[in-house]
Amino acid sequence: MGPSKDIENKEKSNSMLTAGQVAKLLNIHINTVRRWSNLGILKCYRIGPRADRRFHKQDVASFLKR
Repeated sequence: MGPSKDIENKEKSNSMLTAGQVAKLLNIHINTVRRWSNLGILKCYRIGPRADRRFHKQDVASFLKR
């Protein structure tokens, strides 16, 4: 089962993923996740006073289907 299926199977949860969780899920470095979000390749949401990145599972799944 690939990463896309893992995300779809966990869609019932409304929680968002951190950059570290996305990196681990995609088996890439966290800086790559940050760079992709900065470039608009991977949609992220900034939350809290530190503007931490969060990613909707559906957005990550859609990114993988490209």
